[in-house]
Amino acid sequence: MRRRLRSSTVILGSMGALAAALTSCGAEPDKRCVDPKSYDSLLGYRVLSAARCSGTTTTGSTASGRWYYGAKVSGRYAEGGTFSRNQAVDRGGFGCSGHGTSGG
Repeated sequence: MRRRLRSSTVILGSMGALAAALTSCGAEPDKRCVDPKSYDSLLGYRVLSAARCSGTTTTGSTASGRWYYGAKVSGRYAEGGTFSRNQAVDRGGFGCSGHGTSGG
């Protein structure tokens, strides 16, 4: 004899799967503020304080950094990421297209 699932069980299971799909694709990617002119082929970009990417610094000078998404960070350098937030968000996972990030 087959057992029928209750409608509440089916609805809760469906909502859980939908929540997992939405959060895995829409999450904010990891980002670091870097000096875009500091690229070193062995190390990557030099990491700066977040204030350097946020308009003006505490000293009043204009920010000189750019956000770098999805990078691997080693010490004071970040590599293997992208300056495009859209590319970093489209990084794969349940319900995503599966495109990775491209290096800088």
